[in-house]
Parts: sequence; structure tokens; C-alpha cells
Amino acid sequence: MPGNMSNLMKQAQRMQRQMEEGQKELETKEFVAASGGGAVEVAVNGKKEILRVKLTEEVVDPEDIEMLQDLIVAATNEALRQADEASSEMMGKMTGGLGGGFPF
Repeated sequence: MPGNMSNLMKQAQRMQRQMEEGQKELETKEFVAASGGGAVEVAVNGKKEILRVKLTEEVVDPEDIEMLQDLIVAATNEALRQADEASSEMMGKMTGGLGGGFPF
């Protein structure tokens, strides 16, 4: 039994290192989403920080600021959703071998 516990601890430490490496890699990735047919583009990183917002000239209408705001929100939310999806996918790959959880 002590050998099994030792193996379990080694596996846990290895998984922790892999998760840390995966998280660092994810933080450097960039996720880009657009709305309004490409009129608004937002880029975020894996840390969920907004890197840039790109607007076409045509979308900047002083008479319709609300539409521009809605497009920015939509593009930002989609970029953040992509970052979350990539994070979940990475976690699934890391924990996929656990068979649904720890055996205790």
C-alpha cells in the first residue's frame, strides 16, 4: 500500500507541473472575435485581458453609439468564451486519465 501512495503522489506532482505549464502556455495565446460582420474585432489573451479593440470607420456613427457598444460587448464576450473553451479543453486533456476522479 505505501508504494501505491508514493506512485499516486508522483502522479499528482506530475499532473500539477503539466497543469502549470499548460496554464502558462494558455496565458500567452491570443483569442480574437469579431462582430458586426467584422466591423468590431476584439483580442484577449488566456489571462482574459483585453489586448486590443479594432473598429472599422463605418461602425463609428455618433448617432448610434449604442450599436457600437453592443458590438464591442458581443465581440469581447465571444473572445472570452473562446479563451474559456481553450482552458476547459486543456484541463480535460490533463485530467482525462483520472477516470472521473481520484480513487479515494
